[in-house]
Amino acid sequence: MMKFKPNQTRTYDGEGFKRRAACLCFKNEKEDEVLLVSSSRHPDQWIVPGGGMEPEEEPCGAAVREVYEEHNKERKHRTYVFTLVVTETLEDWEDSVNIGRTRKWFKVDEATRVLQSHKPVHAEYLRRLTSTCIVPCGPVCSPTNGNTPSSQGTDGSTPHYVVCSTLGSDVANR
Repeated sequence: MMKFKPNQTRTYDGEGFKRRAACLCFKNEKEDEVLLVSSSRHPDQWIVPGGGMEPEEEPCGAAVREVYEEHNKERKHRTYVFTLVVTETLEDWEDSVNIGRTRKWFKVDEATRVLQSHKPVHAEYLRRLTSTCIVPCGPVCSPTNGNTPSSQGTDGSTPHYVVCSTLGSDVANR
């Protein structure tokens, strides 16, 4: 299902959840530091980069695109979360120039604490990652060739998010 809004198209799954993708961006392969960005609606709060999926877009491709766009919307949604290792950072990017967003590296435990107060679901992404409740995503993901992970929880239920791993991250081997 799709809803057309000014400047965007929202997509929903068969159960009415908004389709979203997010990405845990790690500084290195040790995955001990994660990148958070300032919220566009609340600049003093940090968030995991993510946002809505476009029509016909695969979750992994959307996650990579959202890292570049770095925006976040609160709605009833089901989010696919991916990991990647950052190999290059740009001094300025579109949202930093246009709306003044910032980014910062956090130790994983600190990021979990920072997110817990205002984005507990984002904190849960990190907890799930470190507890090895991960669905491997498969091949390298890019904005155009995303790969859909399983949407079944370990107990057979359908989760509101799925944490996946992409090439360049060792979490799939844990």
